[in-house]
Amino acid sequence: MSSNFALDKGFSNKCGVTLSDSVEGRVIADIMREKPNVEITQYPAMIRIDGVGILEFDMSEISEALGRSFDPYAFQVEMSTHYGRMILLDDKVLLFANPDDANKYVGV
Repeated sequence: MSSNFALDKGFSNKCGVTLSDSVEGRVIADIMREKPNVEITQYPAMIRIDGVGILEFDMSEISEALGRSFDPYAFQVEMSTHYGRMILLDDKVLLFANPDDANKYVGV
């Protein structure tokens, strides 16, 4: 039996999140859609946001688009999963494809 799938063990240099398909998730996707090296994939109940190297979710930008306060903890409520090294700051959520790139935020 032949399979159409292949295992690639190489480094993809990607990171990403899966968000619920909600008002907040759609607003975040619309903001990120305008950023370079970001790919948005819409599914019936979720939104996938993938980026090359680093993804930066700016809470002030999201808050302005929503018309209300939105912080990294609210972001985590909307997020069902992620891949890459995640760093939570007061005003941003950062994801790094290469964990070493996040070292300056974790005191290494």
